[in-house]
Amino acid sequence: MNDNLHQLRCFGCGARIRGAEAQPDFRCAACGELFEVEYPGWEQRKGPDRPNAGALKWLWRERRCSSEAVDHSGVWRFRELLPILESFGNAVTLREGNTPLYPLTRNARALGMDQLFAKHQGMNPTGSFKDTGMTAALSVAKERGFEWVACASTGNTSAAMAAYAARAGLRSLVLIPEGKIAWGKLSQAMDYGAVTCQLNTDFDGCLRLLTEIVRQSPIYLLNSVNPYRLEGQKTPAIEIAEAFDWMVPDHVIVPGGNLGNSSALGKGFKEMHELGLIARMPRISVIQAEGANPLSRFFRAHRGAAFEPVEAHTRATAIRIGNPASWRKAARVIEETGGWCLDVTEAEIAIAKAEIGAEGLGCEPASAVTLAGLKKLRANGRVAASESTVLVLTGHTLKDADYTIDFHRGTLLNDQEKSGREAEIEKLRRNAVVVDATPAAVLSALKEQAG
Repeated sequence: MNDNLHQLRCFGCGARIRGAEAQPDFRCAACGELFEVEYPGWEQRKGPDRPNAGALKWLWRERRCSSEAVDHSGVWRFRELLPILESFGNAVTLREGNTPLYPLTRNARALGMDQLFAKHQGMNPTGSFKDTGMTAALSVAKERGFEWVACASTGNTSAAMAAYAARAGLRSLVLIPEGKIAWGKLSQAMDYGAVTCQLNTDFDGCLRLLTEIVRQSPIYLLNSVNPYRLEGQKTPAIEIAEAFDWMVPDHVIVPGGNLGNSSALGKGFKEMHELGLIARMPRISVIQAEGANPLSRFFRAHRGAAFEPVEAHTRATAIRIGNPASWRKAARVIEETGGWCLDVTEAEIAIAKAEIGAEGLGCEPASAVTLAGLKKLRANGRVAASESTVLVLTGHTLKDADYTIDFHRGTLLNDQEKSGREAEIEKLRRNAVVVDATPAAVLSALKEQAG
């Protein structure tokens, strides 16, 4: 590994080790905390290893015209900011990243905002933001000679890992919580050849078991506890800055599940700021589902209170995590950038998802917590009308098609969940209308829907 360019630093005690020295579960042997990748040469602003900001911006733009596969990746296009491989020829890529930044004109108008955008990570090869992290971490696994990789998953991680493992010629193991996963996501992992085991436990239980397994066998762990995952997942921050001509938006809002994504994006913005690529950091906020909200509870509690895991319950399966591994990293990002952490109800998620869909942009339920959270932040005056805001949409709408169908059929939410929001929900529902097979019947239905 390129240990001369990077090292791992413990987030808890600050201990530093070479990348190859990490334990199989990526926990610090001294204090049990997670590691993060750091680049010592960057700390000296005039050091020989510190990249030149202007030259990098030009180089990254020029690579868009390259014929090399590694340059077509929105992760490896920025490889100077993640020198984690001995040779970038070992990168396993499906041309991930370079995802679109869409203006949300209808939602901006409804919220009285000037600039509202969606960074749609669901447009990655396997349909979620996990691809950007998986290309990085799985490339490390391949370069180190592992034959097996593994993850615990609620869906998106398993799909990404299995796809990249198949591309690299590696075998993959997936542990999933039985009955608590979107089957559209699991079908991807199966199609890509993963060995899939359903366990009678939740996501946190799956991850605990997998941690024991990788300690006993030469299997490379690819959950977000793996610090190389976060190196890949920081690159959408670079894409956002590039799209804003390196001015960065005022506010970035991220869904909160295992909290690795918010940690990674915060790391990306912070490194760009330290290297002089951007002049300031955006505010970063994390939104959780009300039934899976340990970080939100932590921020609501007195600052001296301990972080308490919860038993997670939400239909937004991608964020149904009660004991997120990266909570300390995410909390630091929120505090350092002046952001917020709050939670939203099942009805608020469903409504926000339909409102994003009305823009012609589908997303999975977990993504929609960003818009639902923004509504609350606008209502309490924390986000001004003039602030440019980016919502990170983490997954494609087809990841959980049953959720969408159930919403429009009116079977998604129970009466208690819908209470007080019935009119708002009915306005957004678009169930299929059964009519006779005649022009008159269709035109009559059209007139009824328009009226």
